[in-house]
Amino acid sequence: MNFIEGILILAITGIGVGFASGLLGVGGCFIMIPVQYWVYTSMGINPKLAILTAFGTNLAVVFPTAISGALGHTKKGAVLWKAALVMGITGAIGAILGSMIAAHLSAKILKTVFGLGILLGAIRLLTAKPPKVEEKPNENPIVLSIWGILLGIVTGIIGIGGGVLMVPVMAVILRFGMHRAVGTSTAVMIFTSIGGLVGYIINGLNAGIFGTYSIGTLIGYFNPESWLALAITSVLMAQIGVRVAHYLPAKKLKLIFVAVMVYMALKMIGVFSMLNLPL
Repeated sequence: MNFIEGILILAITGIGVGFASGLLGVGGCFIMIPVQYWVYTSMGINPKLAILTAFGTNLAVVFPTAISGALGHTKKGAVLWKAALVMGITGAIGAILGSMIAAHLSAKILKTVFGLGILLGAIRLLTAKPPKVEEKPNENPIVLSIWGILLGIVTGIIGIGGGVLMVPVMAVILRFGMHRAVGTSTAVMIFTSIGGLVGYIINGLNAGIFGTYSIGTLIGYFNPESWLALAITSVLMAQIGVRVAHYLPAKKLKLIFVAVMVYMALKMIGVFSMLNLPL
């Protein structure tokens, strides 16, 4: 695969990422990271550098996409901004710590942890009983801060904005309800994506990763060319995803969310490869 082919694939991927971000309240990590990893390794980048660069670049794409999605959900009244600010600030700190941990792990471990994290989130969201209508959201700052730091660390390790993990926590444990969980998680990702990206750039520069490679320029574990290809298309599509999300019942929205999570989790863990399935 050459550079132009790789950029075109990523641009097309950005269309799906933006739609998923607006629709499901996620940064599209379960789409972007596997595709980037495949593109980078196909262009000759070693697996460890490929997965870390996919993580760092993914976080850079999440930032503008999350802003776009959060604005759309705010207009729909689906963002609890007090909770979003508390979880976002603490989550950003956790994400920086998580990115430091990731720099010392192998590519295989990172891929597996990434897949397992998404899979566990999907199972929890699918099996948990929905909160009762009369239950109020838990907006205790201490509780929100604890979850913010924990989710931030995990998202920093596996290079995601955190929506795939935050939505189950918000919908089930914090009792936000599905639509508000989707909207609020999008707002939180504005902060966690920045924290994680800073960590990946710093750790990459400390490892001597800087300059021109087959995939373009690398500034630490961040690839600007891939970022542009993914971000431009994803930001435009995020608003369309937001509109569709508010036409769907919460139950259908949850099932779509779970199905996509399970597929990409199994893909990154390597289940389909072990079974010789062309998926």
